[in-house]
Amino acid sequence: MDNGFNGRQRASKYKRRRRILYWILIPIMLLILVGVGYGTFLFSKTKLAADNSYDNVRNGQASTLRTKDIDPIKDSFSVLIIGVDTSEKRASDGNPRSDSLILATVNVKDARVEMTSIPRDSYVHIQSDKKGIDKYTKINAAHAFGGPELTMQTVEEKFQVPIDYYVRFDFDAFLKIIDALGGIDVDVPVSFTEQNSKDEANAISLKKGKQHLNSEEALALARTRHIDNDIERGKRQQLIIESIVNEATKFSSINKYSSIIDAVGQNMKTNLTFNQMLSIAKFGMTNNIEIKSLNLEGQDAPQNGVYYYSLNEDSVQSVANEFANELNISKPFPNATPYQDENSDTKTIPKCYTLSGQE
Repeated sequence: MDNGFNGRQRASKYKRRRRILYWILIPIMLLILVGVGYGTFLFSKTKLAADNSYDNVRNGQASTLRTKDIDPIKDSFSVLIIGVDTSEKRASDGNPRSDSLILATVNVKDARVEMTSIPRDSYVHIQSDKKGIDKYTKINAAHAFGGPELTMQTVEEKFQVPIDYYVRFDFDAFLKIIDALGGIDVDVPVSFTEQNSKDEANAISLKKGKQHLNSEEALALARTRHIDNDIERGKRQQLIIESIVNEATKFSSINKYSSIIDAVGQNMKTNLTFNQMLSIAKFGMTNNIEIKSLNLEGQDAPQNGVYYYSLNEDSVQSVANEFANELNISKPFPNATPYQDENSDTKTIPKCYTLSGQE
């Protein structure tokens, strides 16, 4: 009995982690279908959405930490996933702070993805001569100061590994995708009350347990953080992501893809071209991919009444070296202790499935 229970726990943990990879790929490339007719229409529509989402950040130049240009999937590469809140109420505030950051590397030789979540309140150095900024503050302020470009630069400075690409999504895409799917089924882990997307206090109340959530309820579950902490908040976001993927990959959701493409295309920015996305999609569809989640360590570090999270430098250096190995570049911190974390299991992700459920 114990072995069976532990096996189910491991399987559940594995499923949640594989969904993180799909969250990186699906909004961009799950919609790239093989076939004719409706699939061809969606392909063309996806290309148009991808072209409209393209952002020529850095004028198309490689990271300053690169010695040459790279081309996925010919070369291993890194991507920074940026989640932001650009709701109508906050639009007048200029560039928003990033709400979530995930740094991932894709090792094309060994078909492996490694990733880490960077706490939004991490205390880091942000510098931009172009913006006249040179200060220590929360990492999520980098996006407010200088958008994706300064966010990439700040993460590069902290980890000393090149950030090749970025993908930025906002909450409007989150809401519209769930609306297009007709809601999602989620096992809500905790009862809570939260504001809605218009920042109206106590507008959403959910009880613990399995239920069908609309977009506002799902957003509230993903955003709420005052009931515990950012670590638990991250777990809730993974639940939402898993539920979106489960619903989106159902055969019955095919006729909803057009609306999903519209939602993604209007609320996504990236410096990946459509052809690069196609290459990544093909890589995911034709390889069994290993995925490893790297956990950063740190502690609360409030200053003058402001909450900050202080990243453990040994942890940062260890994770950075791990990423460098995956990118086949020199370790930025050669004397750091190799990364070790008993909670960072490496699992094999099967090749992506077609809409019929067959490989």
